[in-house]
Amino acid sequence: MTRFTLNGEEVEHAPDGTLLHALRGAFGLNGAKFGCGEEACGACHVLLDGTSVPSCTLPVAELEGRTVVTLEGLGSREAPHPLQAAFLAEQAGQCGFCLPGIIVTASAVLRDNPAPEEEELRVALDGHLCRCGSHNRILRAIRRAAAEMRA
Repeated sequence: MTRFTLNGEEVEHAPDGTLLHALRGAFGLNGAKFGCGEEACGACHVLLDGTSVPSCTLPVAELEGRTVVTLEGLGSREAPHPLQAAFLAEQAGQCGFCLPGIIVTASAVLRDNPAPEEEELRVALDGHLCRCGSHNRILRAIRRAAAEMRA
């Protein structure tokens, strides 16, 4: 069994398969989505030891002793992460399929730089596809959350 920390809780899972399948199956966490299965769309991103990574190809066997945070681990309905609240306030999503990956990536960016320039945000989100075309609202929501987190 592979032991790792998932959203603050010690868990274990058989070492076979990918993290995405374990999250959605055994752990019932459906935030990360299966998009392309080739690390090209961003829908499956999670934080691995604080870095945004695709979970669709990440073997569970590589998680021993590591820390994984999913969208569900950032906040809750009762106490949403500032990014989650800002995305709702700015109506930053339409279908929402891409948003979990974008939000966890944005959380890593804001952790490292609480006042990122728009170009830094664009570069960080470059691998995240949003077919709804909500890019401007997404950037506005991230800037809003950044301002609230700095206050």
